[in-house]
Formats: sequence, C-alpha cells, structure tokens
Amino acid sequence: MYSFGAKNIENPPLKSDKCFIITQILLRILAAAFTLAAACSMFTSKETVNVFNTQMDARYSYSPALKFFAFANIIGCAFSILSLFLASIFCRKGLHPKNYFYVFLHDMMLMALLLAGTAAATTIGYVGKYGENQSGWMPICDSVPKFCHKVIESIIFGYFGVIFYLCLTIISANQSGKIQV
Repeated sequence: MYSFGAKNIENPPLKSDKCFIITQILLRILAAAFTLAAACSMFTSKETVNVFNTQMDARYSYSPALKFFAFANIIGCAFSILSLFLASIFCRKGLHPKNYFYVFLHDMMLMALLLAGTAAATTIGYVGKYGENQSGWMPICDSVPKFCHKVIESIIFGYFGVIFYLCLTIISANQSGKIQV
C-alpha cells in the first residue's frame, strides 16, 4: 500500500509539469502569431481618397494611439518568441518552482502592455467609426472604409493576443502559487 500511495504522489506533478510546458508553448505560439498579425495589419493600414476634390490620407502613423498599439504588439511578439525559446529550454531541463513567479511577472507585464495598446486603439477606432459630436469630431470610416476595416481587423487580432496572455498569466500564477516554502 505504501508504494501505491508513493506512486500516486510522484506521477501527478510530472504529468502536470508536462501539461504546463505544452500549454505554455502552445499559448506562446498563438500569442506570437496573433500579435504579429495585429502589428502587420496595422502597419499596412492606409488609404488615400478624394473628398470634395481634396486628397485625404489615412494612416496608422497619424495617430499616437495606433502607433502605440502597433509597437506594443511588436514588443509582445518579440517577447513571446523569446519566452517560447525559454519555455522549450525549461521543457528539457525543467524549471525550478521558485522561478514560476518570474514567468508570471513576465506574462502579466506583457498582458498589461498589450491590453493598454489594444484599449487605446479601440478608443481611436470608436471615434473614427462614430465620431464625437460634442467635440466636433466627424466619423471618418464612411470616407476611408478600407483603412477602418484594416484597423478593426488589427484590433481583433490584438484582443486575441491579450486573451492568450491572460490565459498565460492565470496559468503562471497558478503554478507560482503551488510553490512550497
């Protein structure tokens, strides 16, 4: 009986560690892919139209919020790829339980950065789509629909990146909470 109990105690941590690493790798790949897609979509969002014989140009670079969103996603993608390499190394060598907290901090900071950038882009996108009557800002999406569709596409990709980092943060927090002192 003693060996049966010892066997049950030893197997779950090994199985949960493998599940943790596989989940980490999968979510980091998805986060890197969606943040890269968000940044690429934002970098290619531009349109030029003629309105009342005046050429109107819409680009992401005209808005500091959209630039912040694009660069936040580039940073998120780069750190996702870097953490993916670290997760694959941890898969081979194993991660000391005390280091789970640092993984949690990494994931939480990236999630906060991506969420801030996505929220800023969403705000500007809303104003571009519906305008702000009290401030005198007119909606522009009727005039530049291709630009607005690219921005909306980019924001959707950005929210998926945020969701993946939220999942990574929760998983990392759960693992760091299992540390025995």
